[in-house]
Amino acid sequence: MSTLLAPARLGAGTDRGTYTYIAVFSAVLYTVLLIAPVIAGKLAVQFGLTPVELGMLFSLELGAFSLATVPAYLWLTRMNLRTATYLFTAVVIAGNLASGFIDSFALLVAARVVTSLAAGSITVIILSLSGRTSNPSRAFGIFVVFQLAMGALILAVFPTLYADAGVAAIYWTLAGLAALCLFVVRCIDGEALRAPGGAAASSADVPSTLPKGRFVLGMAAVLLFYVSLSGVWTFMAQLSAAAGIELSASSLVLSVATAAGIASALVATVLGDTPRRRAFLLGGYVAMALSVALFFGTPGLVRFAVAAVIFKFAWTFILPYLLSSLSSLGNSRHIMNTTNLMIGTGFAIGPIVCGSLVQSSGSFNGMLTFAAVGVLASLACVMGAQRKASPAG
Repeated sequence: MSTLLAPARLGAGTDRGTYTYIAVFSAVLYTVLLIAPVIAGKLAVQFGLTPVELGMLFSLELGAFSLATVPAYLWLTRMNLRTATYLFTAVVIAGNLASGFIDSFALLVAARVVTSLAAGSITVIILSLSGRTSNPSRAFGIFVVFQLAMGALILAVFPTLYADAGVAAIYWTLAGLAALCLFVVRCIDGEALRAPGGAAASSADVPSTLPKGRFVLGMAAVLLFYVSLSGVWTFMAQLSAAAGIELSASSLVLSVATAAGIASALVATVLGDTPRRRAFLLGGYVAMALSVALFFGTPGLVRFAVAAVIFKFAWTFILPYLLSSLSSLGNSRHIMNTTNLMIGTGFAIGPIVCGSLVQSSGSFNGMLTFAAVGVLASLACVMGAQRKASPAG
């Protein structure tokens, strides 16, 4: 029998059980964000939406996904995590089902915002539990790998599978996938964040108090990281077009880059926590900065391909180690909650700032300079945030 269909065998609250919960929920919940390219056209036709209305819908949905962090400060350490997950998953299922029946754009926006708030609330639980496993880097690696794998699957399968179907069929499929997640809720310890400490949190490797200076540096590191990567990734197709690269070749390059991203996240997951974390972070950041530098000018197809692959490989390799560095700052149960807020803020700021730089200068050099500086500043912040290893470590 499949491991996922028999969660009781995993042991509630064990690392293996937590990893299963993270894998299943991160794959399904992030589908909310990954389906945007698939359903945008269908929504535009069905509701007669203008580009502004379509953009507003997805912006509000993404914003709600991130803003779920704010109310989580009130409930995260007070609610049983199993109860919270059942509740929020039920809202996700109901929201997706309702979205398929709604024929009013205003009601659809409301349904998508509520659905995303619930999905984002579960993401807060995922990040908080990841930081409390005995191997946070592996947990965060699983979080990234299953998102990327589901994203690749969706972009490969959904356009063909739902070519002749209405948007309702896609939303109802998402409801069905969310319902399957209910089978793994029992894999986690519902009291993990209400207890004074967890298996990982009580470790001598994690300080009992939160160093404020390093906390600020850590939050700045993740904010700058996401501002930089989201800005560059958003304009990747435009960078390609400006260099005179054909759309078919550009699409192939981005597909290869996505595969490279999955591979690097898998490498980070297999390696897990390691004494070489600082070295891995340094190498990843240097590679990411190098990839941004390769985009300057008008790169030919080969240079563009190398830059795109290195960029995605470095980005997804850095992320698990960046998140585990933050989780090791202290025992505060809101560290990863605040991290999630920084991620959402970075995603929101990056495209806006980079788009403004492109429009004002008429070229991509200003945007790329901004991104490169952001990457290096993030590196400096994360290195400053990490505690010096003790002699015993």
